[in-house]
Amino acid sequence: MENPEKKPNTRGIWDWFDPRGRNVGGWGFIINRISAIGLTVYLYLHLVMLGKLAQGPEAYDSFIAFAKQPLILFGEMLVIIGGIYHGLNGVRIALNSFGVGVSTQKQLLYGVLGLTVIGTLIFGWRMLLAH
Repeated sequence: MENPEKKPNTRGIWDWFDPRGRNVGGWGFIINRISAIGLTVYLYLHLVMLGKLAQGPEAYDSFIAFAKQPLILFGEMLVIIGGIYHGLNGVRIALNSFGVGVSTQKQLLYGVLGLTVIGTLIFGWRMLLAH
């Protein structure tokens, strides 16, 4: 017999990103999905840029000039944020999957967010010093 209270899913994939009614762990999964999509897009762009670099020294020099633009540096910071968060949150999710830290899931997510901020500040500072 079908459960009359259960409504059919009419939104599809958008439910993956819908924050309404989610607990802290749900927010962690949403941010993890967004960071995964961002890192996948970055990987594609990175491969395209590497292909351009193989065209010779002139292409390399023009790429370096292009990479110093503020918009590109902002994009690099987004990649750093996404990479740190996605990696640390993946460890948190794996631990939870094995039953480790399930009762402290909220605190672990806050720890992941804190370490992401610290790592971003360190990388950002180093990136500013390099430019």
